[in-house]
This record gives sequence, C-alpha cells and structure tokens, in this order.
Amino acid sequence: MASDAVWWRVAWRNLLRNRARTLITASGLAFGYLAAVVLVGLGDGMMAELIENGTRLMMGQVQVHSAEYRPERNMHHTIGGYDGVDLETLLARIESDPDVTAAAPRLYGGGLLSSGEETKAGLLFGIDPDREQQVGTLLSRLSEGRLPESGQYEILVGLEMARQLGLEVGAEVVVVVGASDGSMGNDLFTLVGVFETGTPAIDANYAVLPLPDLQYLMAMDPGRVHEIALTVTRARDTPLIASSLAANLEGSDYAVEVTPWTELRPELAEMLGLMDAVNYFIAAIIFAMAIFGVANTMLIGTFERRREFAVVRALGTSPMGVGRTVVYEGVILGTISLIAGALITWPIVVWWHNSPPDLTSLIGGFSVVGSQWRPILRIEYSYDTPVICAVALFLTAVFAAVYPAWKATRVPPADALADR
Repeated sequence: MASDAVWWRVAWRNLLRNRARTLITASGLAFGYLAAVVLVGLGDGMMAELIENGTRLMMGQVQVHSAEYRPERNMHHTIGGYDGVDLETLLARIESDPDVTAAAPRLYGGGLLSSGEETKAGLLFGIDPDREQQVGTLLSRLSEGRLPESGQYEILVGLEMARQLGLEVGAEVVVVVGASDGSMGNDLFTLVGVFETGTPAIDANYAVLPLPDLQYLMAMDPGRVHEIALTVTRARDTPLIASSLAANLEGSDYAVEVTPWTELRPELAEMLGLMDAVNYFIAAIIFAMAIFGVANTMLIGTFERRREFAVVRALGTSPMGVGRTVVYEGVILGTISLIAGALITWPIVVWWHNSPPDLTSLIGGFSVVGSQWRPILRIEYSYDTPVICAVALFLTAVFAAVYPAWKATRVPPADALADR
C-alpha cells in the first residue's frame, strides 16, 4: 500500500509540473462532457415533445378498447358490447393503477355537417370535456370561443372545417350521423368554439361534441364508448404499463385490449429509437475525439520525461511501475475533469431546461412522422445520461493514458541517459 501511495503522489506531481497543459487537457474533457450531456439532452427534449404532441393531442399514451374494435373500428364494437359498461366503475378501476394519471372516455361517429348551402363529411368526436383536458391537449387549442356544455347542443369544429363551411362562433350547424340502430340521427347544434392544432387532417375533419350528446345522436346507451384514452407517469415505458394494466383488467366481465402508443404509432416509435441511437453515437464521437487529444498530450509529457523514467528504471523500478504512474495520471486527470465537468454542466442544463431558447419567431414548427415539433430547444435531463457520459469521460482519460504508459515502459534506460 505504501509503495502504491508513492506512485499516486508521483502521478499527481507530474500533472502539477506543467499546470497549463494539465488545465487545458482537463478543460477539454470537461467541456466534452458538457457537450455530450447537452446534445443528448436536446435530443431527448425533441423526442419528449414529439411524444407529447404525437400522443397528447388526441390519441392518448395508452388506449383501452373492446378486443374487437381495432383495426376496423366498427361503430358497434363498444367496450362491453351492446350492453355497454358501468363507465364510472371502469374508469375508477383504471385510475387505481399507480402508473395511470388520467383517463377519458370517447365515442366516435362518422357524419355530415351542414351550414347554409355547404356540407362536409366529418368525424364526430364525443368527449367528457373535464376528463379530456387531463388526457389530451386538443381542447387547449381553441383559437376562439369556449368549450361545449353537455345537453346544450353545442359543438366545436377545426379551423379549416369552419372555413370550408363558412362558420363563425354562434352559427348553427346541422349534424347528421349514422345511429347504432340503423337509423339516422340528426339535430341542430350551435358552434361555440373553433380549434386549431396545426395538423391539417384534424383541423379539416374533426368536430367535437359532449359525450352524452353524441351518444344520443347515435342511439347509444350512456355506458357505451369506443375508447378510454389514458396518460401515464412515464411515456417512454408505456409498453410495460399497458401490459400491467391489461393484466389488472383481465378479470373483468368484458374483453378489452390495452394498447400503448408505440403500437398505435409504430413509425413514431421507430423514429425515436433512431434519434436515441444517433444521440449516443454523437456522444461517442465526442469522447473518441477526446481520447486522441488526451493521448497526444500525455505522449508529449511522456517524451519529455524520458530521462526521468530512465533514472527510475536504472534505480531498479520495474517497467510496470513506470507504466502505472502514467495510468494513475490518467485516472487523476479523469477525476478532475469529471468534477469540473459536473460543476459546469449541472447549472447550465438546469437553466436550459427551465428557460429553453424559443426559435419560433425564426423557424416555424413542422411535422415529423405526423407529430408536430416546435423549434423550442428544450433539454430533458435524466439520471442515466449524465452517469453514462461521466463513465465515458473517465474511461476516455484512462484509455488515453494506456498507450503513453506502454511507451514509457519501453524507454531503454541506457539510451535515454545517453540522449540516444
């Protein structure tokens, strides 16, 4: 132990011998750590927004349907079949799962909307406004007006649908929809609001009604819904959460299917998997470049100390002892760089997370695999990214010292002392 402590002291003094070079090398590693954490955090922020916008707008992060509902989405295949379910009991059972944060029942119907001489086909979306606001962001996208109230025959439409039908808030809209008993349901509704999501397919085709009103139009009992949409605690872990919830609901009197967003939007899940791999590939490139920089610096230091190594070898030190000194220098350098990098990175990441630069005024948002992304450079931080980057930084410093250490063990004492 005593001899080992001596080598640690020698390694520390060697680093202090040229403080400017040590400071520059440690700074390079520290800022490499900052760059890696920030780049991965920006990628995670973009992925979080894509998941948020791709699942929270309307779809939900997990959906519960009748086992027969997907993929045809037949109007008659409601949860519990023609008899429906005790909706409040089912919602309470779903929300008792600790990973479920909110649940909202939904009903869908295809119909026609008319105003004056204009008529347009649309998808009618029956919701519980209070619950829907906890699950989706559609109702927060009102460009004008207010939310509809149940029993008042009120309706919301998308901005493009309102334009095509020539509607303004307060106008009357005739809604005609196919009912479950084979008849045609129709009634007169008042337009109380217009929403704008930025997604043309939604803004041009969706109309939102209170759930009881659409159930009445479609001749369905109050317990009949097509879907229950959920938000969960961890959007990236929805497959596991969906499996656990399916197991909890397995003993119920009605067959249901619990589907995570990764199955509903596989193209988005694949895109995010690719982005995740690219993030860590970029971080790997940063540390790979750092290895060459640190190795070059340590090689120069090793060459400058050739005579010193030769004297130590001539006094009886083994080649392993000399090499160990250089490796210890890498360990100390990695530790110093890691501490400095953490001290620099943590406040910057916290500030960036809480105050992300908003480039919306310079660059408009755009759609990625059907999900909206706004140019707000948000950083999402987690525990695994800083830890992985910290391990990568430390290993970078140690591996960068291996080759210089091997070169130090190959210094011939006689030749070095004779300046050959």
